[in-house]
Parts: sequence; C-alpha cells; structure tokens
Amino acid sequence: MRCIDFYQRRAGVLLHPTSLPSGTLDDDTLRWIDFLADAGFSVWQVLPLGQPRSDLSPYQCYSAFALNPALLKEYRMMENDVPELQEFCVAQQYWLDDYVLFCILKLKFSGAVWYEWPVSYRDKDPDALASALEEYATEALQFRCQQYELYQRWLDLKEYANTRGIQLFGDMPVFVAHDSADVWAHREQFLLNENGMPTLVAGVPPDYFSDIGQRWGNPHFNWDVMQAEGFDFWMQRLNNHLTLYDFVRIDHFRGLEASWMIDANCQTAIDGYWQPVPGDNLLAQLSEEYTNLPIIAEDLGFITEQVIALRKKYHLPGMSVLQFGFDEHADNPHKVINITDDRVVYTGTHDNNTTRGWYEGLPELVQKQVTDSLGLHGENISSEVVVDTMIDNALACPASMAIIPLQDILHLDSTARMNVPGTTENNWQWRFDWDDISTDIVHNMRQRIEKCDRGMHTNV
Repeated sequence: MRCIDFYQRRAGVLLHPTSLPSGTLDDDTLRWIDFLADAGFSVWQVLPLGQPRSDLSPYQCYSAFALNPALLKEYRMMENDVPELQEFCVAQQYWLDDYVLFCILKLKFSGAVWYEWPVSYRDKDPDALASALEEYATEALQFRCQQYELYQRWLDLKEYANTRGIQLFGDMPVFVAHDSADVWAHREQFLLNENGMPTLVAGVPPDYFSDIGQRWGNPHFNWDVMQAEGFDFWMQRLNNHLTLYDFVRIDHFRGLEASWMIDANCQTAIDGYWQPVPGDNLLAQLSEEYTNLPIIAEDLGFITEQVIALRKKYHLPGMSVLQFGFDEHADNPHKVINITDDRVVYTGTHDNNTTRGWYEGLPELVQKQVTDSLGLHGENISSEVVVDTMIDNALACPASMAIIPLQDILHLDSTARMNVPGTTENNWQWRFDWDDISTDIVHNMRQRIEKCDRGMHTNV
C-alpha cells in the first residue's frame, strides 16, 4: 500500500475543524485549505474527528470510527434503499451497525452510559436490540445518513486538499472511551468485569502537564484476545483512518510498548504500574500492509529506551515541542540543537498554552533564560518577537515536518488556549475569525516557509 516520504521538509498548521469560524464542514473548510496553500503550507493537522462526550474532548468519543455530527450544519435524509447510502452502509458495516444501535439506545435511555442500561440491552440480547431498532427506525436512518454525509464531505475535502498540495494529518488515540459503541459491542476485547466495569483504567503518571498525572479512565485492552483475533480491531481502525487522512499520529504511542495501569478506585494517576503490551507484534503486522507506515508516534512524557527502540524499529517519526526545550538538561530532545530529521517539531501542541501565553506566564528570570537561549538580547523584548523566533526555529530546524498551531501564527495569548490537561471545563471551544488572517500574514508565512526550504511539494 501507500509509501509516505516523511523526509521531505514540510510545514503545516494545527487546527481542529471545530476551531473554524463556523465550527463545521462547510465552505470554511475550502477557504481554510486555500489559506494553507496560499501561505506555503503543505500539511493540515487535526485532532480526532469523533463524536465527543459533554466535555467536548475529541480524545474521549462514542465511537472509534464515527465522525462528529456536530460538524454538520445540515444533511440530506435519504431512504434506506438509496444506492449510495446502501453502498456506504455495507462498506462500513463492521462499525456502523454497532454505532447506530448504541445511539438509539442512548436515546431510549436518556443518555445513560451503556453499563447502566437494563441488562438485556447492556448485554446485547438479540430480541431486545431488534425491538429497539424497530421502535427507533427513523432515528437509525438519521444516524446512518449523518455518517454518510460526514464521510462524503471529508473525503471530498481530502481530494480538494490533495489537489492543492495539502496533506491531511489525522490523530488516533491509543485508547477508546469506556462509554463507547466499541466497548459495548466488543466487551471481550477489553479488561472488564461481568457488569462491564473496568477494574483497571488508563492514564499516565506525573509528567510535563500534571503533577498528579492524568487519569483518563479508559478501559485497558485485552491484548490476548486482540492478538488471537489478528489485531482485527486495530487493522480496521488504522485502515479507516488512512482513508480519511494521508498519515496519522498515534496519540500516546507509549501505550503500544507498555500501559500505565491504574486501580479503578484510585482518583488520580499517581499510583499505577507499567504493563508491557504486544505493540511490536501489532506494528509488525501493520508494516506488512504498508511500504512505509504512515504513522507519527506521539512520544511525549516519560519515554524509555524500549519505547524509543520500538519507534525506531518501524522508522516512525517522533515529536519535539519547543516549549519543553528550555531546561538545564543538555540531552533534552525538545532543544533545537537535539532535533533530528526523524522528528515532527511543534512550537506547542493542543495541550500546551499558546506560545505567547506560555512565555507571558513565565517568571521574569525564566523569560530571560528563554530569550537568551533564543539569541534575543536587549530590553523589553516583546512576546510577539519571542513567538516569531520560536516559529522560525521550528521551521529552520532539521525536523522533517514543522507544525505550528494557528494561535501562534496569530500571536494569540492564553485566552486562545485549546485545552488544559487534567481539567474538564472550558476546553476545546476556541475559534478564530477570518478577520484575524490578513494578507500580510499569508505573504509573511510563505516567505518564511520558503526560506527554510519547506515549500509546497507536488507528490501528496
């Protein structure tokens, strides 16, 4: 299958579709692609496109395959026998049928989590499910039409982006949400008790983002079952993503070497242990289907030699984040001097503060250390100059790909932050306005990108 050359120098922008002015897949998306191309970028990175829960986190979705209906302003209702809808439903049956059942049962039980449904529905009694499908036939058709419309719009967008020299860069979390169609429909693939509840949940120990770690609450995989099934779930998932994107980041790649196991009764992630998992076997199977695995490994946080070896064994680029590169450790992989061509470099990610917000929040002494490290000297160095220097460092460094959040291109402060890890309030809601993007910004970014030999590539 496809071969991706990660070692062509590229520049891209990180922006989730919900941060477009409309927040939906309408004409804004085409205008956005045109902006990227005109400004010299060749990559658009997004966050997961799934349907989030009430906290809006795209990393905790109701399905590992379904796209978020909130990305639609409107859609066309069709009859079940319309050929294009039938074709879509047959092609996507491996996940779509379970998702539709899950959604109508969410309606039937007023949004309750699946493990609190009546036992016959929780445990997928065939008669109960058939009765629900009959009762909610109109809603079931609605959910199918929504997914058809979302997939079609996104694939049309991908085609347009590729014709304009833009590659789409997706994001796939390692874990899936407990309250999801995937876990409800395939309980045997997860470590759950007889009532559908996990005894151990996923997360990460204390790291850059949180002193108490992050307790995500996702159930852990039953890797013995998954491996015995030939990693079908993973193969379907990655193939699905690589239909939607040109390449994909595996969020928390660390979890394919070992997973942080947290007792479900523990309210933080401090107490836990690393459990090895057969990610090597999974990646070996994936590599048989792809000439080069079109995968970027999110390898932030506590990374061991074993994780590094696994990434390098399959020639997967890792990540470097410039905001993390200003400590006293000479071997810090986020320092510009240590960044190599097998990295994707960021000024910051969706979990970081904006670069301006980050800099302005530093103590004055640390600000001086940052500006000195960046080669900026003198009095009253502005935040905007710091941000631009960080962007230029990302573009100029040896990393194969440089990704800049739009907030940094626009010099925005902390009010434009996308997410604060470990919190659930007021995240994932930022949007820009087209008035924010001037003609000067387009011309300026194109010059800076071309200066660093990251201009548009024709072979997308």
